[in-house]
Amino acid sequence: MQYIRRRAAAPTAGWRCCCLALMALGAAACAPSPAGVLTFSGSVVGREGAVLRGQLDRFERARPGVRVAVRPTPDAADVRHQLYVQWLNARAPDPDVLQLDVVWIAEFAAAGWIASLDSYQPAVHEFFPAAVTADRWNGRLYALPWFVDVGMLYRRIDLVPRAPGSLADLIALASDAQRIHGVPFGIVWQAARYEGLVTVFLELLGAFGGQILDDDGRVVLDSDAAINALTFFRDAIHVDRVAPPAVLTWQEEQTRLAFQSGQAVFMRNWPYASALLQDPAQSAVSGRFAVSSMPAGPGGVPTAALGGAALAVNAHSRRPDTAYALIEFLLAPEQMLERARVAGQFPTRPALYGSRELDDALSVSAADALSVIERAVPRPVSPVYSELSEILQISLHRALTRQQEPRDALEDAAAAMRELLVRVRLTPEGR
Repeated sequence: MQYIRRRAAAPTAGWRCCCLALMALGAAACAPSPAGVLTFSGSVVGREGAVLRGQLDRFERARPGVRVAVRPTPDAADVRHQLYVQWLNARAPDPDVLQLDVVWIAEFAAAGWIASLDSYQPAVHEFFPAAVTADRWNGRLYALPWFVDVGMLYRRIDLVPRAPGSLADLIALASDAQRIHGVPFGIVWQAARYEGLVTVFLELLGAFGGQILDDDGRVVLDSDAAINALTFFRDAIHVDRVAPPAVLTWQEEQTRLAFQSGQAVFMRNWPYASALLQDPAQSAVSGRFAVSSMPAGPGGVPTAALGGAALAVNAHSRRPDTAYALIEFLLAPEQMLERARVAGQFPTRPALYGSRELDDALSVSAADALSVIERAVPRPVSPVYSELSEILQISLHRALTRQQEPRDALEDAAAAMRELLVRVRLTPEGR
């Protein structure tokens, strides 16, 4: 099976430095580890790194004779992805365990880079179903969910005491609060041309009952539901004027800073923002916000885009059973609760959301977090997700900037996606 790779851009000085760093890290990974040493690669910066190192130490104490070495990677997701591709495409046996973004799993599984976990018979029913769905490819399980990220709708409870019941209600509440309280922006969200734009659209798409790919893998992006969702997205900026035109260039941090400074009634963002918003030293809205999912529109349901990370075993690992044992250890409830307490990350086990310990650990109510996570949907599970996303980003942004009508933009995107899936034999008929 063939898979498309993005063309490399012309190298710049900064990119050459990055390439040299990747080459050095790649060479380190290709050198085999000493006997008895298990290798792990993932995020090791800040609080995430501190909690991970403590948990790896405990795993070593529980398994005398096993040492776990961390293979450092750049924290930027795209650079880490490129480094993983370099390692795994070379059939390097290290790292044994990899932290993967949820949208990489199908790509790595289809390429034969990560091992199926079905033989270990993990208790997948103990994890959020949407997270497990993102960890499967062609009916087989290739990873297990480590922590979950979801798109959340933040609101100012001093201006809007209740969550909106529908998308129409969201617009009305935002507009009223702007007018009555003099708040500059009704809602801020990520609408620059990058991956965040796809996740916002996915939530609006679910609100109208649409999908990007159907359950059989067919492109359904040009449906009436999708056109209605993109029209709503565009009109919120240019017709209803509850979202400022500046959001067309904004990513997560710009939206957070606008909401945090008291300039917005609503904000769509990820859970990481909540701890920063609760800090009274830097936030004008500390103690004055709550979270919910994006509400439903006509014909759909409240929807949250699924993000987060999963753990997988290198298909060429020399220690696959020990690697899986490490994954089991890191996914145990006590480890997840510690990550929530130290790093603020949401556990992937629904059973933990009734615990007082988790409620105390998170900067938002555990019950509110659970209500959003239960509405999470993954982005299309496909080995060529990156290429599908790039096509969609271009068309969405053209519609939002009024270069094209929503119907025309989505029809162009759908045609390009269908052509791509035929070319790489990923249609239901050619798979």
